[in-house]
Amino acid sequence: MSGTFVAVVGPSGAGKDSLIGFARERLAGDPRVTFVRRVVTRPADGGSEDHDSMAPAEFARAEAAGQFALSWAAHDLHYGLPVALDTDIAAGRVVVANLSRGMIPALLARYPDALVVNVTAERDVIARRLASRGRETAESIRSRLDRSVATGLPASTVEIDNSGALDVAGAQFTQLLEDIAGAGRSP
Repeated sequence: MSGTFVAVVGPSGAGKDSLIGFARERLAGDPRVTFVRRVVTRPADGGSEDHDSMAPAEFARAEAAGQFALSWAAHDLHYGLPVALDTDIAAGRVVVANLSRGMIPALLARYPDALVVNVTAERDVIARRLASRGRETAESIRSRLDRSVATGLPASTVEIDNSGALDVAGAQFTQLLEDIAGAGRSP
């Protein structure tokens, strides 16, 4: 039995981590769904996603040793998804991870049956969220908002608008994961 990789993508500030956290809380204890903890070359600071941290040199060694199923660089950081997620896929679980939109071709090459969930939000909502993080200047926020990422999203991509209350988009995302898990592709 093979599971399903659910890649959550979208611009910074759209609320990907919030949606993932919402679903993680509601699906806690459900053995059919696994949430991947990313490895990032940024110290955990409480104001960013819950992740494992590695120094850049340590990350490079882990990457060279094949410890990541997928890895990429963005915004002067390196990100990786531990290769252990392959065990969950092989066991038939739904595996959920926050992924860079630029990694979609590599994702689909490794996991052809992956489902992409594109999280969007209105421009002013994203701007407010990015500003509230306090990690970027107003100029860098404008640059992010103006950046166009040509990703070639697959036709099967599920769109979730997270401009409003988290409960609305979160319930939609959680239901999607439950539907995939219950579709007979998971234990």
